[in-house]
Formats: sequence, structure tokens, C-alpha cells
Amino acid sequence: MNHYKRFSDLEQIAGLGIKKIRYPVLWEKHQPATDTQIDWSWTASRLQYLKDAGIDVIAGLVHHGSGPAFTNMLDPQFPGLLADYARKVAERFPHLRYFTPVNEPLTTARFSGLYGLWYPHKTSDKDFIQMLLNECKATVLAMQAIRTLIPDAKLVQTEDLGKIYSTPLLQYQADFENQRRWLSYDLLCGRVDAEHPLWAYLMSLGIAATEFQFFTENPCVPDIFGFNHYVTSERYLDENLDIYPAHAHGGNGKHRYADVEAVRVELEQETGIKVLLKEAWERYGRPIAVTEVHLHCHREEQLRWFKYMWEACCELSIEGVNLQGVTAWAMLGSVGWNKLLTKPRGMYEPGVFDLRGGSPRPTALAAYIKSITSQQEEHHLAQEKGWWQRSTRFFNHTPVLSLQGENLTRKDSRPLMIIGRNGTLGKSFANACYLRSIPFILLGRQDCDITDMASVLKAFEIHKPWAVVNAAGYVRVDEAENDALRCYHANCAGAVNLATICREQGIGFMTFSSDLVFDGNKNKPYVESDVVNPLNVYGRTKAACEQAIQEVYPQALVIRTSAFFGPDDTENFVHYVIDSLSRQTQITVAEDVKVSPTYVPDLVNVSLDLLIDQEQGIRHLANKGAVTWAELAMETARMFRLNPMFINAQPAAAMNMEAARPRYSVLGSEKGILMPTLDDALRRFSQERKQQVQLRSIV
Repeated sequence: MNHYKRFSDLEQIAGLGIKKIRYPVLWEKHQPATDTQIDWSWTASRLQYLKDAGIDVIAGLVHHGSGPAFTNMLDPQFPGLLADYARKVAERFPHLRYFTPVNEPLTTARFSGLYGLWYPHKTSDKDFIQMLLNECKATVLAMQAIRTLIPDAKLVQTEDLGKIYSTPLLQYQADFENQRRWLSYDLLCGRVDAEHPLWAYLMSLGIAATEFQFFTENPCVPDIFGFNHYVTSERYLDENLDIYPAHAHGGNGKHRYADVEAVRVELEQETGIKVLLKEAWERYGRPIAVTEVHLHCHREEQLRWFKYMWEACCELSIEGVNLQGVTAWAMLGSVGWNKLLTKPRGMYEPGVFDLRGGSPRPTALAAYIKSITSQQEEHHLAQEKGWWQRSTRFFNHTPVLSLQGENLTRKDSRPLMIIGRNGTLGKSFANACYLRSIPFILLGRQDCDITDMASVLKAFEIHKPWAVVNAAGYVRVDEAENDALRCYHANCAGAVNLATICREQGIGFMTFSSDLVFDGNKNKPYVESDVVNPLNVYGRTKAACEQAIQEVYPQALVIRTSAFFGPDDTENFVHYVIDSLSRQTQITVAEDVKVSPTYVPDLVNVSLDLLIDQEQGIRHLANKGAVTWAELAMETARMFRLNPMFINAQPAAAMNMEAARPRYSVLGSEKGILMPTLDDALRRFSQERKQQVQLRSIV
């Protein structure tokens, strides 16, 4: 994500107050070919900055894969070649003390040699073990080479820390995999000999015993055992396939079974990071660090996951386990893990910083880590249970279709105050908060009339929110032409009242604007800094609101968005098309007005993340894509297999609408595209609608 082009990344990272950082000094970058004259200048400047900032570097030489293209993990020369590179690193950077020559060797060998997912795409136990041997031998030789120049260099050896649970029938498979998970460490510690539980298995592969003897003669016990742990690291094996989704089905040649996340199954055994770290401590009795902590989820869940890991490590430390640290990984996020790095256009997962705007934007996780390093009060949303601790995680849990505006809040937690009880957006925020375990209160006009300051003050006094989402407003664009004063009060004056109190109380505020603040004279997507010039009353009230909010409370978040559609809303355009075509009723739609239709669940979840991150200013949120209303109607007909002959496409001028519309109001962003594509949103909308119909027919 262009870290190699930005020096400023390190300034932000150093501001977190961290003590150590896993940092790439990657073999394939510095030595892509055997005859490469290594240019250390970029890396030297970064390592010097980190040194001056008082941050120790754990230098990673090979992360995932085989390093440069001139070798691979089955190459007998791989260990010696990596050792040569490691020596060059030590020569150039003698101040370094911590090294990870090969990250997660067992995991990488499984993906490359057993599953065939990564280069060199082998699928046999023999290739898997041979790759692991080469990686571990490379680690031993690399550390020997480094220590000739840096005698006190320390090995931080990382590996995924998981465990397999199973039904009684499959206990034999779980036992095998639970022995195998320690294999890289056992090799480095010189423990793999004829007494090892897996010795018979290893000898059955036809690999010479002398290959293992190398490690008993050259033990390289890690100075720090680095364990990477994810919510998917613990697995459960079950032969009852019909309980689980088809993608989880597999087998071992003897039995067919599902391999699923253990966290989604109700187990009698104790599970979780404390159990696993205790096992590692009892097995090796050496210093431990949790070297990767990450959850690809909503922002508050990222906070909860880090808190869960941090507190477990603190508890174990008190109990006497030598725990050296916890690592937020990856600092700048990662790309492609939703496709296991096997296909292009993989999803970007924000980490401590979000790079989708082109430069690192601190997320709430950055503030949370900073609060730990400075012993400040943690984010209150981190105090709720994470999804992996809630009953909704289980496979047999019945999903919630709609909250229908129900008010939920915890007595011991300040709520998010949502204004707009009777509107689509307000209900959608309530549903999202319910599913995300964010305490909230959903208010209508009778609870809080935002145009009446006394009513607003009373609501704040009663509910004491940590932030406010204004999802209320006047939405009838054509009627607004003859109802300008009422539209202004609902869309501008009320929002300013809310912003004023939020500013006075120092709490977050988010409100919504529209693509109709633009005049449509642009022929490419509008971005946040484009000049507004609304064509109708509705657009003018939204533009006035934007300006007033920025003057009253510059720290407020204003979301510009476009035409809504969603599974729980019967008032949106897509529902109108489905309903009309299902009844074979003709509809007239504009063929020359281009917009950015916005899927409400995406809008709500992304904007909640931004609010939790304490983002401010104007942001554009719409699903990436541009269609005319006629094109959207045709695509809807195709998705739901409805007859498009009832779609009457006309120029907007022929439709005699009361309010003028911009011919082009597609939204882009100069601050980062955060929403999925329109095609993806329409596909998910279609699936959600069909599932709802099926569930309702069952009921």
C-alpha cells in the first residue's frame, strides 16, 4: 500500500508510544536477482528513524512465500541463500538485535506444500515437510550468520497459534494436527528425534533421518516464541456435514468432515488465547510474545479483540508466564487475505491506520493502543462483549431480520443517540447497533424535537449520549419546492441545534447531506472539495446545513450520500421497481439522470466506523458505480427475473417533476473509497430480499 513511497508513516506510528515494531527488511525487495547490487538507502533511512525514536526493530527477512524468484522453499540452496542475505543485513545494520528470518514457517509450508495455494503449489505431505525443513534450516543458518557479526542477536520466531477440537470420531485427526502445530518450534529446539510423537509419520514420507539430525546437532531455540493468533485459528472437526456450510466440507481420505471455526460451535472444552498460551508456556518455558493481533470486522470489534488479547496476556503475566508484548498487526492494514492471497483484487483490511485515502488515517484502534501505552482511559465501546463471545456467533443461531426501531441501551453504558425513529435511516442505524452490540437509544420527534432547543437539551440530559447520529430530516424533494420553510427547519435548523449541544458537551456528531447539493455540470464523480450549487429547495437546505455545521462544530462529521436502497425499506426506488413490475404496472423512469445508488447497510456500517474513529468534516459515501435511473430499473428487473417491458424510460424533462435535478450527481471521494461496488451491493441486496421472502414463507 505504497509504504515505500511515504516517510510520514513512521512519524504516525512512532506517535502511538510503541516500544518495538516488526518491520520488513525483505529479501525479495532488496535482492530480487542473484546479481543484484543491493541499495540499502531507503531501508537505512527508515531504520535510523526508528532507532532515533527509541523503537526496537524486529527485522523480518521472509514474510510469506519463498523470497526472491530465483529460489523457492523446495530448493536445497534456499537455506544457504537466505543465510547469505541475512549476513548482508547484519553487516549493513549492526545495531539491529531482533530478527525473524522466516515468518510462520509451518503455516507457509502448509499453504505452499500441502494445500497448493501458494508457490510452488505442491500438494503432498512430503513436499510440505521438506519445505518446513528448508525454512527451519534457513532460520538456523541465518541466525548463525547474523550472530557472527551481532553476537547478542535474538531470534523472534513467529507461528500461528491454534488448536483443533473435534467430535469423538475425529479425535485421532485432532490429535495429529495438535502435535503438528508445534513442529517448527520443535525442530528449532532440536526436539524432533525418534522419541517425537510424529517420528513415525515423518519417516513414512521417505525423508532421510539425517535431515532432522541437523536440528538436534544445531539447536536454535527462539529467544522469544512469537505466536500469531486470530479468531479463526482454533478449528472444530465434525463428521455431521449437514450442520455446516458446504465450503467447510472436506476430509482426510478416511473420513469426510466439516472444518469450521471453533468459536462458532458450542464446546465443553475451555478455548481461547489463554488456554493456548498456557500450553505453549508449559511446553517450552521460554519468553512469549503475541506477534499478530488483528480482526477484520467493524471498528468496535477490532477494539474488543485487541482488548480481549491484551487482558488475557496481562492476566497470564500476573500468573507467572513470561509475556514480552502484544503486537497490533498489521499497522497499515493488509490486502487480499479474504482470497488467501491467491486472486487479484483482494479486499483491503484497515489496521491501526486506514490507507484507503492514500495516506495513513488513524482509526479508533490507533487511539486505543495509544491509551494503553499512556495508561489513559480506554474506549467505552471496547467494554462490550466481542461477537466471538456472544450467542449470535453459533451456527444454530436464528438471525435477526429487523429490529423495527426497538430502543435498546445498557444501564451501565452511555448510548449512541439516534434521531429519526420513523425513518429508514434511523431504523437501519438501530438495527446495525443491535447487531454490533453498540448501546443506543432511538428517538422520534415526540422524544426529541430537533427544531426545539429545549426538547433537544432535555433529551441530552436524560440519555447522556457519547455521540449523536442525526438520521432525521425532510426527504420529499418535489414537495419541498412548496414547503421551503418546513424543509429548512427539518434539514438545517434542527441539525444545527444538535451540533451546538454536541460541541458544548464535547461529544461526536454525525449528520447526513445529499448529492443534490451539486448542479450536475460536472462529467466525472463529485468529490468532497467540489463547489456546491444546488438546483432545488431540498438541495439548498442541505447545502445550508453543511455550511452551518462546519461553522458551529468543525469536528462534526457530515456524510454526503445518494439514493438509498435496502432490504428493510419499502419506500426506495428499487423496491418501487420490484413491486410495480411484479404487478405488471408500467413505471416511468429518467434515462438521462445519472446517480450513485447507495445500499443502506453499507452506508450505515461504514459511517458508524467513521464516527467511532472520530472522523470529521465532509465525507462522500456511496457504493462505487454510476447508473441512470433507467439502467438501475433494468438491472433490478434482471436480478429478480421481472419483465422489463413495463419500464418506460424518458428524459427527465418529460417527467414534469416539481424540483429540478442535476443530470449528473455521481459521488466519488478524494478521502478514500470506503464502500463496496454497486454491483456487489445489488447482488447482496438480491440475496437478502430472497432470504427474507423464504423466511417469511416458513413463518
